[in-house]
Amino acid sequence: MDPKLALRRSKFLSQHLRHQPEAIGLTLAPGGWVLMADLLAACAAHGQPLTRDELEELVEDSDKQRFAFDETGQRLRAQQGHSVEIDLQLAPAEPPAVLFHGTGPAALPAIRREGLLKMSRHHVHLSPDEATARRVGQRRGQPLLLAVDAAALHRAGGVFYRSGNGVWLIEAVPPAYLREL
Repeated sequence: MDPKLALRRSKFLSQHLRHQPEAIGLTLAPGGWVLMADLLAACAAHGQPLTRDELEELVEDSDKQRFAFDETGQRLRAQQGHSVEIDLQLAPAEPPAVLFHGTGPAALPAIRREGLLKMSRHHVHLSPDEATARRVGQRRGQPLLLAVDAAALHRAGGVFYRSGNGVWLIEAVPPAYLREL
């Protein structure tokens, strides 16, 4: 698939599987799942026609692995990043000792005061390594990296989840658990 077309379709899927499923006539089932047939029909009806093979290619070739098929291959969901109310049915998990967060310099004063907040999403997203966090932070210009003392936060009662693509999720990270890199 042409890279520009793949990007456009991936953004379309992200928008509607994370934020506005109802805008294309979808309803997310528990876990955030939608039936493939329903998704393909909705895409076609809203100017983004996809074949099943093209959808599988988008999912498999995505560098960020934003989407996942269920074990039957009949349902798809966004891995994380939802602003709509949804329970992704992830089990709490013990995080590695340190996780990372990439952001832009403009966010730093608020992060120093308030920590990392989920804002309009369900969770704060943390990366397992500096390189991934740096890529995330580059979306906002020059990346700023933060190390999260995940082990200490977990011991203090912080509940972490790990999405299917390796992104770590938590409700919030207080400033005491952050260190600028």
